[in-house]
Amino acid sequence: MTDQELKQLIESNARTAQAMLDSMVEARLERQELRQGIQEFQSKLRNVYKYILYIGFGAINRLYSPTDNCKSVIIYRRQHHTILHLISSHHHY
Repeated sequence: MTDQELKQLIESNARTAQAMLDSMVEARLERQELRQGIQEFQSKLRNVYKYILYIGFGAINRLYSPTDNCKSVIIYRRQHHTILHLISSHHHY
């Protein structure tokens, strides 16, 4: 192998290595953007969940007036589920 061929091989390998490094940096930035997007989505989803609960409480308040002797509403949270229990003088738990 001549000096010129060796030099070309070294330059080619250097370009290939640089392209690989650039690709790794780009992939890292894409993953970071994806993580940020997922976190933003989770935040929005939590807000929607809270809003749905708020609407649910509004519906309960409209359905059960103070004349129904409603004492309280209890929220049980188990993992990803929320269970609403209405406690009134008609039910004893």
